[in-house]
Amino acid sequence: MASSNTRSTRAVYVCSECGWSTAKWVGRCGECQAWGSVAERAAAPTGRTQSAPVTSPAVPIGKVSAEQALHHPSGVPELDRVLGGGLVPGAAVLLAGDPGVGKSTLLLEVAARTAGRGQRTLYVTGEESAAQVRLRADRTQAVRDELYLAAETDLGAVLTHVEQVRPALLVIDSVQTIGAAGVDGVPGGVTQVKEVAAALVRVAKTRDITVVLVGHVTKDGSIAGPRVLEHLVDVVLHFEGDRSSRFRMVRAVKNRFGPVDEVGCFDLSADGITAVQDPTGLFVEQHHGRVAGTCVAVSMEGRRPLLAEVQALVTTTAADRPRRTTSGLDGSRLAMVLAVLQQHCRIALGQHDVFASTVGGARLIDPASDLAVAVALASAHFVMPVEAGVVALGEIGLSGELRRVRDLPQRLAEAARLGFRTAVVPAEPDSEGRRRVRADRGQGELNVIEVPDVATALRVLQVHERTKDALSAVPDF
Repeated sequence: MASSNTRSTRAVYVCSECGWSTAKWVGRCGECQAWGSVAERAAAPTGRTQSAPVTSPAVPIGKVSAEQALHHPSGVPELDRVLGGGLVPGAAVLLAGDPGVGKSTLLLEVAARTAGRGQRTLYVTGEESAAQVRLRADRTQAVRDELYLAAETDLGAVLTHVEQVRPALLVIDSVQTIGAAGVDGVPGGVTQVKEVAAALVRVAKTRDITVVLVGHVTKDGSIAGPRVLEHLVDVVLHFEGDRSSRFRMVRAVKNRFGPVDEVGCFDLSADGITAVQDPTGLFVEQHHGRVAGTCVAVSMEGRRPLLAEVQALVTTTAADRPRRTTSGLDGSRLAMVLAVLQQHCRIALGQHDVFASTVGGARLIDPASDLAVAVALASAHFVMPVEAGVVALGEIGLSGELRRVRDLPQRLAEAARLGFRTAVVPAEPDSEGRRRVRADRGQGELNVIEVPDVATALRVLQVHERTKDALSAVPDF
């Protein structure tokens, strides 16, 4: 009879792109859908698990101190907003974003602010030389005595630097460039990334060091490497931005110490990166007079309301297939809005080229922006400008109705604070079935007009060619 301690091995098939494993070979990865990336790999021996000494005794949860999990400000208020108050000692943070979006600039600023408060900081660069990082630090005025810099690509050397410097904050730029000796694969591969990330997370937990890892992204915007990387860390942040615009946003995808519905706004320039406390001015154009084809929407980015201007241009065309071009808007939602305008508002745009965009590089994915898009399209088509100081909120249904908008009070309060006078929103009939006008008094007074559908909204805003005839059928608001 075989001994109970006999160990058995079996082959597994592992994806080289994301680390997904399966018991049999397949041509396409079941996790990342990559073709030809699944290869055979010997599995670790399996057997009876032996008990081992514990690192610390189990205690009642009420006796566990929470002092070590308190936030410490990073010195960048917008980043603290996303993190839930700041950096936590012993936490591992993963910051991912497109190349050139400003990840290194932001983290160098955080490292300099931390070092400026007297906390020793270690910045490890694996993609640039130390001289290159020093040049960027000179340009952004991030040179501090307590900020230590090392150019390393070996995990063992990084851990030696940690032993010598003993930092409170460790920045690794980037995790895909660090390799571990004695581990199969090349730096950036699945096995290497898993081992390097696991070792750095252990350092963070055992030494109460805040570790920030820079991660690469794939073509579709997801974080490169195995998905286990996102599970190992405590916080996952996405750094987003259009290269043609200076505006940048940090969005929390995972956060064990705070909310995941917050965003931070930044302005990236040659002098560095600065926080933008009130980004609405970047997305609303200041016109000298009334302009047809524009309307202002109020979008929710996390828990922050942002006002953004939608601009539309409608021109006739002789082509069999009219163009539908968008910038900052969802093309499929634009197609739906055009279909609703034609079917329920009798606005025929089948023989017109339609161009719709946002101002300042804003991205409007909130369905509540549908009404602003519809108003801008109708205004451009009939060359009827919308009155100044008007915002339009509402998700458009396929039957032309306007659906309720989440966080409506916060959106209206932000519009009132910025001086807008009128808001058109979906109707919420009271017990008598009448539509009503509400006033929201913050720093300004906002006249809120409730309408049941998009056709009524166009008539109220007088951006329809049959406005004068149709207004007689609209209730007195």
